[in-house]
Amino acid sequence: MARVLIIDDDGALREGIAETLSDLGHIAEQAPDGAAGLARLARGGIDAVLLDLRMPGMDGLSVLRAMRDRGEMPPVAVLTAVPTAANTIEAMRLGAMDHIAKPIGREALAALVARMLPAASAAPTVVADESDELVGATPAMREVQKSVGLLADSDATVLITGETGTGKEVVARAIHRHGRRAAAAFVAVNCAAIPAGLLESQLFGHARGAFTGAVADAAGSIRAAHKGTLFLDEIGDMDLAMQAKLLRVLQERVVVPVGGKPVPVDVRVLAATHRDLPAMVQAGTFREDLYWRLGVVPLHLPPLRERLGDIVPLAEHFLAASGTGRHLSAEAAARLLGHRWPGNVRELRNAMERAAALGRRPLVGAEELGFLGSVAAPAPAEDLLAGTLPEAVARLEAAMIRRALDKSGGNRAEAARLLGIHRQLLYEKLRQHQIEVSGNRTESVGKGDG
Repeated sequence: MARVLIIDDDGALREGIAETLSDLGHIAEQAPDGAAGLARLARGGIDAVLLDLRMPGMDGLSVLRAMRDRGEMPPVAVLTAVPTAANTIEAMRLGAMDHIAKPIGREALAALVARMLPAASAAPTVVADESDELVGATPAMREVQKSVGLLADSDATVLITGETGTGKEVVARAIHRHGRRAAAAFVAVNCAAIPAGLLESQLFGHARGAFTGAVADAAGSIRAAHKGTLFLDEIGDMDLAMQAKLLRVLQERVVVPVGGKPVPVDVRVLAATHRDLPAMVQAGTFREDLYWRLGVVPLHLPPLRERLGDIVPLAEHFLAASGTGRHLSAEAAARLLGHRWPGNVRELRNAMERAAALGRRPLVGAEELGFLGSVAAPAPAEDLLAGTLPEAVARLEAAMIRRALDKSGGNRAEAARLLGIHRQLLYEKLRQHQIEVSGNRTESVGKGDG
């Protein structure tokens, strides 16, 4: 049994959560705003906090800052009806244990409180574009955003994995930008783009006269990232000799320029690869000791085909960035959702840049995306999109739900994850579209406005 404090300005939501917590065997206390919540926390005895993000006066992030400034704080989960990458990252950076979108069901609330209690776990579990903005609201991307917040102020080495084009450098830049090293340099080195003979000088620098053409001292990328972050992209393409030298830098935090003397460095290292490093270790093409040194914290980015709910928002984001004022038509959105995206977010960005550059009409039509292939929908596009806009949207929505259910084998929780929505919303859509799926509906605690 735990004593849980609910800080939320929505009285009905507080009562709903409190009632559910009581049913689960916990003691629920309530605070209508941030100031009242901090006052209750000051008296002690609280085991966990459910904190609303949007409140008049002192918002949830301000409450988190105040709790952190006081020193000790119980586990906190931030609840919001409007989750964004920015507020997710900031909440996790400030010490929140989780960042949950409303509404939250009974089972999800029970699992959340269980994770927050010390007895439930001996230790916490760490579970794209040029502007570094992590666009996406699907559960998979929200987990990535949470991880960015948790890792931002750490010096831990992070190994970011994922298919080509999933946004590994975007994530690396976000970790740097949101962390305490943000004022210093972020230096990115593509290990696959630099010939092996030049990579050592590029990374470690060289002394004047160290080799033919070395007419002056060069600091190298590692020293250029001093006090900041070094991002080693495509680390799996580094040869074994360079791997050994990099391992020494990571262990000793000392860099030796070619032909020069050792120089101490203070640098945070992030690495990324699309390759299967464990298989390369087994094959003897990647050092096992370096693999473990780089992978202190592994962070995997899911491919775009597993983030269906992010495709259209990302496409609209890239169109907005073009400055042309163009938007997707329903036909174009259907074509995007039917494509497999082997090039992931990078391919989607390129497709939207092409559409923005070559079109003049306000709406991007499906015919402009013909290079992507046909829509993988059960009905022809002209049938799917006939009639009024609300009718077309409803048919497209139903087609996406059926596709997600087929892909998940009828598992509604997995289908909701693929669609980037909560199960409660999926249940409502199933009723709305009269799509029959076996199983029981999970009761919702409440929605709220926070």
